[in-house]
Amino acid sequence: MTRTSEVHGSTGTHIILVPGFWLGAWAWAAVESGLTRQGHRVTAVTLPGLDSTVSDRAGVRLDDHIAAITEAVANTPSSERVVVVAHSGAGPVAYAASDRVPDRLARIVYVDSGPLQSGTALRDDLDPADVEIPLPSWSELEAEGSSLDGLDDDMLETFRDRAVPMPAGPARDTVELADSRRLDVPTTVICTSFPSEVIQQMAAAGHPMAAELAQIAKVDYVDLPTGHWPMWSRPADLATAIDAAARD
Repeated sequence: MTRTSEVHGSTGTHIILVPGFWLGAWAWAAVESGLTRQGHRVTAVTLPGLDSTVSDRAGVRLDDHIAAITEAVANTPSSERVVVVAHSGAGPVAYAASDRVPDRLARIVYVDSGPLQSGTALRDDLDPADVEIPLPSWSELEAEGSSLDGLDDDMLETFRDRAVPMPAGPARDTVELADSRRLDVPTTVICTSFPSEVIQQMAAAGHPMAAELAQIAKVDYVDLPTGHWPMWSRPADLATAIDAAARD
């Protein structure tokens, strides 16, 4: 399920926004507005199984999420550059999509996120019987490293009210990569929860959540200090950072 914003002018760039766990296209609304004002065409994606709390999530797999991104790319006219922006758990999905369509991507932008190596999964600890991952409590999220910095009570209430359980399949499935041309796709990492210096150190040390960044030919790091959900805590600044990356 996708939603394409109204276009104001044209930079010749199509920006595809992909939200992380528990979120749909709605989560990008403020950032989307900022990007359209800059003249970009923007598509915010709701990944399969995340459109409604009553959706059937039992059969949703990682390939379904990858296909949602590659479909949005395929629907882009060849005259437009494509920039995929992925937040949080959508990072590995966007990276896998770049493995499928490397020649169509001008850039990937990771927002407090990053790629996974082939043969790994985001949540290999999940029970095979698990169908979905409910939104945890705020204290559990913070204990897991997902900072709530910058979010007020109203934002948290909206998040809780609109959150949809994450399908377990895409989180549990192993990422399989085959096309080395994905390593040539220019990449930007917008660092919000951790400084860029820390992320680069993790990549150099081979940390599972950052090691793949060390293999990519061109990676730019942008510091945007806030919590894990900058599309709400610093939407204007995030839109500015994405716009700059898209124009590079």
